Amino acid sequence: MTLEEFFRDNKKIALGFSGGVDSSYLLYMARKCGADVAAYYVKSQFQPQFEYDDACRLADDIGAELKVIECDVLSFDDVAGNPEDRCYYCKRHIFGAIVKQASADGYEVIMDGTNASDDADDRPGMKALEEMKVVSPLRLCGLNKDDIRMLSKEAGLFTWNKPSYACLATRVPAGEKITADMLRRIEGAEDVLHIMGFSDIRVRKRGDMAVIQMPECQMMSAIKLKEEILMGLRPYFENVMLDMNGRKHQ
Repeated sequence: MTLEEFFRDNKKIALGFSGGVDSSYLLYMARKCGADVAAYYVKSQFQPQFEYDDACRLADDIGAELKVIECDVLSFDDVAGNPEDRCYYCKRHIFGAIVKQASADGYEVIMDGTNASDDADDRPGMKALEEMKVVSPLRLCGLNKDDIRMLSKEAGLFTWNKPSYACLATRVPAGEKITADMLRRIEGAEDVLHIMGFSDIRVRKRGDMAVIQMPECQMMSAIKLKEEILMGLRPYFENVMLDMNGRKHQ
């Protein structure tokens, strides 16, 4: 199956849209194929501001309307409690909100940007999507992450080389309750590093310490800027460590 064939058979469809590489290309193709597509962005405490900004920019670039749904994910104990399968419950709440709003808007079929590279055995959130009958066209068409980046570049989408991003909740060890202040501190610390020129980084909370993970190619720069990093992160974390193992690209 090709995406053209998928959208020929699904002319009216809603998209759980994040502004990342996969869902951006999916929205682009839906529009290109002439489908009646509604893009829903669920704004919660788990998404940093830049993700929302990217989603708005991409939708504007291709002339798609972005429908924003506010969701207080921390109001759900099965999410804020941060169990090992938190992602499963979070997806249930997030896509539950999308399904409800999309249905009210007249869209019965829901899709997401899961691609052929995503390992279902390692992603509890995919179980939730399957239970809710959310379809994943990129996966159905056998398109992996490299394919999507290449096709996105050819289409002129600025997201083609955007680093993969996992929600802020993934920075907190399983079993530790997630709070809004904790997420604010993590996002603030990562923003500082982005402003300093670092990319594809994670700031993980370990007790009272921030552990910075970044690609090995950026480590020498981080070491040279040690004092600036410590000063920049001080409003958020008193103790900071650089993970010398390096961050592996997804």
